[in-house]
Amino acid sequence: MGLSLSTETVGDRTVVRVGGEIDVYTAPKLREQLVELVNDGSYHLVVDMEGVDFLDSTGLGVLVGGLKRVRAHEGSLRLVCNQERILKIFRITGLTKVFPIHTSVEDAVQATD
Repeated sequence: MGLSLSTETVGDRTVVRVGGEIDVYTAPKLREQLVELVNDGSYHLVVDMEGVDFLDSTGLGVLVGGLKRVRAHEGSLRLVCNQERILKIFRITGLTKVFPIHTSVEDAVQATD
């Protein structure tokens, strides 16, 4: 399975909807998308991972890299995920302390964290 990406603007946030698998083969595509958005001036990102079936360490690295990029511009990167198997990865790695994780795009867009 591959990776699908789409973006939309919701308020002052750019929502990146991700579907499929984020792994060593597909993560570069997500990295390129995040870099392009930041280079274009989108510093407040919401990554919607509801359609993600699999996430490996390469994918985690891309998300952390994206967070560093937006923070360099006083921005934010919020995740949307309520799938237990994906949330478990964030808990095990301690990344729940790094990323604000929301249960819906609406919550993430309205959050002030």
